Amino acid sequence: MSEQRCIVDSPVGPLELRARDGALTGLGFDPGEPPSGAPAGGVLAEAAGQLEEYFAGERRAFDLPLRFTRGSAFERRVWHALLGIPYGRTTTYGALAAALGDPGLARAVGAANGRNPIAIVVPCHRVVGANGRLVGYGGGLERKRALLALEGAAAAEAAASPQLSF
Repeated sequence: MSEQRCIVDSPVGPLELRARDGALTGLGFDPGEPPSGAPAGGVLAEAAGQLEEYFAGERRAFDLPLRFTRGSAFERRVWHALLGIPYGRTTTYGALAAALGDPGLARAVGAANGRNPIAIVVPCHRVVGANGRLVGYGGGLERKRALLALEGAAAAEAAASPQLSF
């Protein structure tokens, strides 16, 4: 089946949603086209609806089939690990690397985090610098700040990052 896509509006700007074979494969910022709305059915419509609930403060977890169609085995491990960061909480690149078994891989985790193909749903915005500062986000730091504010997360929570296990 070919890839499907749509562009939906959101409080953080237009979002491009992509799907293939009944699974969400991409969610990106700044598609360069005006919103087209979600299709009448399928995973794109479900994703658009769940995003609307998320931005309205009515959804804390996404329940969508996901498929990573690109990325190395390590990047995919990082992206799966991101799914374990709870709504409203933050963690650091180092803590995420430690949870993956090697605290020395913080930079590699950061690079993989930056290549996350399914923003928001796979919550790379919940990862902050070692000192709790907002650093690096493919959608820009203003969007990262807005997403964390929506979730009620404080960057300072990074020091008390959740225990992650994979």
